[in-house]
Amino acid sequence: MLTTRLTNARFLTMDPDRPVARELGIWRDRIVGLDEEVARLPARRVVDLQGATVLPGFIDSHVHLAWTGLKAVTPSVAPCDSVEDVLAAVAEAVLSTPEGGWTNLAGYDQRGLGRHLTAAELDRVSAGRKVYLLHDSGHGCMVNTAVLDRLPADIAHDQGFLAEGAMGAARALRLPYAQQELAEAIGRAARACLSEGVTGCAEAGIGGALFGHTPVELGAYQLAREQGRLPLRVQLMVSADRLRPVAAHEADGIPRALDLGLRTGFGDEMLSVGALKVYTDGGMMARTAALTGPYQGLDHAGQLQEEPEDLARTIVDGHLGGWQLAVHAIGDRAVDVALDAIERAQRIRPRPDARHRIEHAGLVRPDQLPRFARLGVAAVVQPNFLRHFGDDYAEIMGEERAPWLYRGKGFLDHGIRLVGSSDRPVADGSPLRAVQFMVERASLSGRAIGPDEGITVEQALRAYTVDGAHACHWEDSAGSLTAGRRADLVVLGDDPTRVDASRIGGIDVVATFVGGRETEEDAL
Repeated sequence: MLTTRLTNARFLTMDPDRPVARELGIWRDRIVGLDEEVARLPARRVVDLQGATVLPGFIDSHVHLAWTGLKAVTPSVAPCDSVEDVLAAVAEAVLSTPEGGWTNLAGYDQRGLGRHLTAAELDRVSAGRKVYLLHDSGHGCMVNTAVLDRLPADIAHDQGFLAEGAMGAARALRLPYAQQELAEAIGRAARACLSEGVTGCAEAGIGGALFGHTPVELGAYQLAREQGRLPLRVQLMVSADRLRPVAAHEADGIPRALDLGLRTGFGDEMLSVGALKVYTDGGMMARTAALTGPYQGLDHAGQLQEEPEDLARTIVDGHLGGWQLAVHAIGDRAVDVALDAIERAQRIRPRPDARHRIEHAGLVRPDQLPRFARLGVAAVVQPNFLRHFGDDYAEIMGEERAPWLYRGKGFLDHGIRLVGSSDRPVADGSPLRAVQFMVERASLSGRAIGPDEGITVEQALRAYTVDGAHACHWEDSAGSLTAGRRADLVVLGDDPTRVDASRIGGIDVVATFVGGRETEEDAL
């Protein structure tokens, strides 16, 4: 007997052996079969989907759940329309901060102001509190003098703006978040993902100086699961900051590792350890992504997080330790550093199915595409970055480089696996709106950003299903509606392959199923 039969729908299975079906059967948490394979089987529950379209649950391969959940309850200075507006928001937040405490705000973005704030400006409204404004990119923060005075003297800043490692030094001054607070934040973010049809995701870096929230952060995800706050599947990338030298047996060839040799693959179908996250550069919003040529109109080309040889050593050590690597590389110079190190690692110890990934791959030159393909490296992109920020990014890259931003067709034409993601909360988390951009290549203003990089709807959907599953080592259990795989699926109000591309982002998510069960928020 089936647990559930879903009928009267258009199932887009993403399985080339049976691309479309009308009926799907579920036993417990698995798909039993389609159409004639289940039509005569009795079912405890039959759900008439009334002509809806059903796809495999979307996989968001690069998110920040804890940050998303915390940001939702943090006072914000967005939108940053003027310096005076920002200072007024800070002054209001200061009123509820205990004397001598930290005033934390989100939503800071200098682009709307035309310049960065200064520590002196914040001092005027901080009433002795320590003020910390997190940049929307996550790669910088604005602080006042009360924070600067507590930092080591060699920490560089621009009148209170701290980028990358300097930001990490400021974060280290604050107490870690409690696991319970993080568990609640994770739950808030998970529910937001489900509402957009996401049934599995990869948390992009726990425990590190840049995006970590506590040295015991993995425990917060375990707590969230124990408390029923984790209703979707989560794979945790671990920051390479956590690697430590180990005296393992020489036959193991492991120079650095996490405690007890923990690495990619540990866990189960709901919560597992994924890739090792290595940061090579910053972000375009903060103008810290590392380029081979200067930003248009600026006199610098961003920055690497460390010296190239130090970054390469971390990447090689991670590979030798058995990790899948998720290398954050946005600028083309950072991509060079990442590819060079991955190539070196594979020469030392070949691992053909390592499935190393370049996270973001924001600016990739034409000559770098064959190297991606030769090394078997996946490109994990965030299409909604260009949907929201494309006008700005195109301006700072200039006419020659703008077509290379967050490529689509260029990757596919070279046989490179293209994986979709959001980087939530930096950008919009909706996979459907991302799919629309991947087809249209148009920003919200209507500006075309690298139109030759546009791909088909089917290819874009694959990036959020089949290829997302492969990037997370889930290809045997997720990514398509195939017998034996998990019954993770999303019910849509219309068929993205049959509507005009301009309508894809507005298609309703009617329901989301995880393991054959409708999520509470979206129950039919």
